[in-house]
Amino acid sequence: MSAGTPNPVLSEGARSARVDRLERVRQAMDHQGIDALLLSHGADLPWLTGYSAMPLERLTLLVVPRRGTPVLVVPGLEAPRVPDSDGMVELAPWSDAEDPMDLVTDLLRRAGATAGRLGISDRAWATTVLGLQRHLPEARWREASAVTAPLRAVKDATELEALRRAGAAADRVAAALQAGEIPMVGRREADVSAELGARLLAEGHFQVNFAIVGSGPNAASPHHEPGERVIQAGETVVCDFGGALALDGDVGYCSDITRTVVTGEPTAEVGEAYEVLRRAQQAGVAAARAGVTAASVDAVTRTVIDEAGWGEYFIHRTGHGIGIEEHEDPYIVVGNETVLEPGHAFSVEPGIYVPGRFGMRLEDIVIIDEQGGPERLNRADHALAVVESGVAP
Repeated sequence: MSAGTPNPVLSEGARSARVDRLERVRQAMDHQGIDALLLSHGADLPWLTGYSAMPLERLTLLVVPRRGTPVLVVPGLEAPRVPDSDGMVELAPWSDAEDPMDLVTDLLRRAGATAGRLGISDRAWATTVLGLQRHLPEARWREASAVTAPLRAVKDATELEALRRAGAAADRVAAALQAGEIPMVGRREADVSAELGARLLAEGHFQVNFAIVGSGPNAASPHHEPGERVIQAGETVVCDFGGALALDGDVGYCSDITRTVVTGEPTAEVGEAYEVLRRAQQAGVAAARAGVTAASVDAVTRTVIDEAGWGEYFIHRTGHGIGIEEHEDPYIVVGNETVLEPGHAFSVEPGIYVPGRFGMRLEDIVIIDEQGGPERLNRADHALAVVESGVAP
């Protein structure tokens, strides 16, 4: 949730989900011998509490001991933004005249964890980590994600429904794009990007995370920053966009979709490459089932593209997990032997990028359903859409 967005009122469903998440976190802490988690900026904090901290220099830290009530150490001026947790979390505001490290140290001392094994947020500021290490010289440290990442990767029913709603909203924008409702030729990439973002907001997202628009040679840059280039007739345009949508008083969950369009009839080369890409993406989705590894899904998409002779132009992993963050576990990439299971949610997004000429990508969000099969959250047409190619205005 963005800094300017008020935290929502906690629904009963969201509260129940958070109670379950805290219990699972503590079971994992027991299993790994972690005495306390210290959660700062990043998605772990809202996942457990519903509170999204502003990325301030002032310390925000949720202290989660193995037993007892978690305590949120928060700047006093930010305390009004913290949603009521109905007793799940104790609030400990601090003033600018205080050293919050002393407060954290005291909380850990009461939990008997000052010389224990502590998990610290992967996204904590370096100043926070170094300050804690000075205050707690006997503690042993590891990343909090060792506990939280595998748990967050398997979405509960509340999260899956939020992802479905976000995916459906993004689909409606993609359908408008493919139908030619968003003018292309003669417009700057930045203008098309802004319109994609505005349509996401109109479809219920409260935040736009990104709206990549890469045209012509820029389409060969997977993370192209849309700029001043004017889109021409007869070229591919990669549109990759997503944001965050809140559901039933919970924090926002992300959408992410990519569709490639062409401004005029595609050349034979572009048409051939896109058909390979479409088959690779379809094969990757079909392969995404409970019991297989993330790496094996990556291998399926890569094999289709390799065997068609385009392998050198597929230059990134097949996908990434999605949830509160647009990129999180599990990553669909070579070497990741994580076994997929019901509740995993991730993208399947192979691409073909020919430097200086053209590029294309096709992306859907997929979840592993209760039966162990893939459920697409994006249904927008997978064909290469030909949009207007008329004279620039």
